[in-house]
Amino acid sequence: MSSKQNFQWKEMTMGTDYYPEHWDKSLWREDLKRMLEAGITVIRIAEFAWSKVEPEEGVFEYGFFDEFLDLCQEEGMKVIFGTPTATPPVWLTEKYPEVLNSDRNGVKYRHGGRRHYNYNSEIYRQLCSRIVEKEAAHYGKHPAIVGWQIDNELNCEVDEFYSEADTLAFREFLRQKYGTIEALNEAWGTVFWNQTYNSFDQIYVMRPLLNSGNNPHQHLDYIRFISESANSFCRMQADIIRRYKKEKDYITTNGLFGNLDNHRMEKEALDVYTYDSYPNFAFGIENVIDPSALNDRKWTLNLAEVRSVCPHFGIMEQQSGGGGWTTRMLMPAPRPGQLTLWAVTSVAQGADYVGFFRWRTCSFGTEIYWHGILDYDNRDNRKLAEVKDFYSKLKKLDPVCGAEFAAPFALVKDYDNTWDGSVDVWHGTMLKKSEKAIFEAAQRTHTPMDILNLSDETEIDELKKYPVLFYPHASIMTEKRAGLLKKYVEDGGKLVLGARTAFKDIHGHCVMMPQPGLLQPLTGTDIHDFTLTSPAEPEVTVTLGGAAVPMPYFNDVITPLEGTKVLAYYDNSYYAGSAGVTEKMTGKGKTIHVGAAFSTEMAEAILKYLEIIEPFADVVSVEGNIDVAERTKDGHTYLFIMNYAWTEGSYELKKAARNMYTDETESGKLTLPAFGTVVYEI
Repeated sequence: MSSKQNFQWKEMTMGTDYYPEHWDKSLWREDLKRMLEAGITVIRIAEFAWSKVEPEEGVFEYGFFDEFLDLCQEEGMKVIFGTPTATPPVWLTEKYPEVLNSDRNGVKYRHGGRRHYNYNSEIYRQLCSRIVEKEAAHYGKHPAIVGWQIDNELNCEVDEFYSEADTLAFREFLRQKYGTIEALNEAWGTVFWNQTYNSFDQIYVMRPLLNSGNNPHQHLDYIRFISESANSFCRMQADIIRRYKKEKDYITTNGLFGNLDNHRMEKEALDVYTYDSYPNFAFGIENVIDPSALNDRKWTLNLAEVRSVCPHFGIMEQQSGGGGWTTRMLMPAPRPGQLTLWAVTSVAQGADYVGFFRWRTCSFGTEIYWHGILDYDNRDNRKLAEVKDFYSKLKKLDPVCGAEFAAPFALVKDYDNTWDGSVDVWHGTMLKKSEKAIFEAAQRTHTPMDILNLSDETEIDELKKYPVLFYPHASIMTEKRAGLLKKYVEDGGKLVLGARTAFKDIHGHCVMMPQPGLLQPLTGTDIHDFTLTSPAEPEVTVTLGGAAVPMPYFNDVITPLEGTKVLAYYDNSYYAGSAGVTEKMTGKGKTIHVGAAFSTEMAEAILKYLEIIEPFADVVSVEGNIDVAERTKDGHTYLFIMNYAWTEGSYELKKAARNMYTDETESGKLTLPAFGTVVYEI
């Protein structure tokens, strides 16, 4: 079962990211005072500053951060101290080039960037352990420190590793997993294309192959290995820090990145999880902007995933300015109001800490265009004024701190299928389309959505929290997970499945049984025929609720078994008249089988059919590009209304409610300016 997080903020807290090594010491005290005047009470430091503590191998100097931390203590500023392992110093990479990661062709990533190391070099792990221990032992009891950040953005920049150290570690990972080379050959299906191995020493991490014809089962295990490597690296540092930190100080890291089981990392190594939120990626100038698309609202989906890892999370880096490097990424400055909109979105989705990146834009280096609150000239500006205004709003939301996000349904995900989707383009393309469609349907109908991570440790109460679960394309299915889903439905749950469900085992082999495999008793369906939809034919649809509803990408031609009800038949293609959507009762609940990838229209129709759509309809109605979210605590309901439109939007409060920003009671038809937000206590 998901473990309870070890740390929660007691009040809404605002912070920023600060780099004392970037600035003359004469600026330090003034910076801290200005931050505190703005409401910033926590800063994250030191995550890229290895050489400030160990300028040469084995030579440790603590004076720089001693001086800065003492100043923070004098001024009343709290500190999250970052371990510096994301950017190894040049003395290290020159003497020990084996610590460097490589691309798939074996070309090493060299000094000068970041995240260019590998997790499995023995000497790198030793040197990382030493610098973390030295820092934790020296700074761990400092009264200004309240938390520790491990590394920076694990698996960001690159989430594949091809060094010699990774190959050696991969072999050991496989020995532990399979025991014998015969078991590995069976799991990987190596008789195909004569891949059979005689020894673990013949196995390498993924290498260049003609036409990228990788063994998908090997590739899936390789991703599992990457995740284990990153988690091991994180645990190693966390275990060291715990020996030295003060009892109430927390350990965190900032995610959320690919090829990494973040849920396991949070459970095994962290006290609380933080995320870096940059919604302005949606408006990068290289993008073609669709005014009807969700654009920056899509970060709500990212935040939902963070919430699945840690219900009461923090934002370590919240966008405050335009973003970009000198080499890539070009984002405009947030328009007046967007800084607040995006920060309030984080709070609405479960954040109780918001730290803006960064205090002042760096005047040198690759990130001179990754703008902070202050610009190069160091003068007060509109962004600082907006940060101050956001803080005044945030503190009025103190009663919301620790409140639970309320959602009537969840999108079920699991790492086996997510990773299989990155290996198998048939699966991955369909999975992305459906997850996007389900999220868009939820957003456009103002139906809040959670994400539920399914693993072998998941317990039935975690599922029963939700009346409805969408599990769109669980191609990989195990007996244990199938049994859990069966129990959920029997106890009254409503399970919604899509095409290509349960046709693979844990290794990614296609099972030799009628589809949908282990879930056939729940769906009450049999699949004798299936196909990708053809671009040469008109769009495939079914008629549901009196309307033609798209059935995109892939179609199961469904044969309903005894006791199964057909909700919709295919309108066209060679299987016109065959069942496309079915419903099967099991115990107190039901399973709906949609024989396709989900379209937004289909997801919306299912939400409506299952009567969970628009749960706020009796309280508020909104128009246009406005989102609604709800957090609850101790019998109190907090309703967030956020206008993502570049123009004024309107809404109607159907019940009188207290505006938490103004403390005034409001009702009736009201408006929000472009990018405006409001929070009500109902």
